[in-house]
Amino acid sequence: MGKPKSPRRLADNEAMAYARALRVSPQKLNLIAQSIRGLNVEKALAQLSFSRRRCAGAVRKVLQSAVANAENNHALDVDHLIVAEATVGRGLVMKRWRARARGRIARVIKPFSNLTVIVRERDEEVA
Repeated sequence: MGKPKSPRRLADNEAMAYARALRVSPQKLNLIAQSIRGLNVEKALAQLSFSRRRCAGAVRKVLQSAVANAENNHALDVDHLIVAEATVGRGLVMKRWRARARGRIARVIKPFSNLTVIVRERDEEVA
């Protein structure tokens, strides 16, 4: 018996990869995500490879995972993939403290982020 299978949230020509608890602030991660939105997957991977930002490697891994999901799970053509969406969300925030002068403390927040990358197969007419 069991319950019926839930419908797929994405279209048939899309694939997704998701990363949780990336140790970088959402504001910094969004700068990298903005730079790859709408790009061809090859160009996006090249741009992430040569980026000097620390979190570019994690974003590159997520993008490669989305490409692998598209190829293996959804039988999409890798040569015609573009980065349709790259969204960043807030994760948990670790709260720490640091000793300051005169017996006071300063609060240190260490934010985490979530990253979702959706790749879409282009139409042949547009390509």
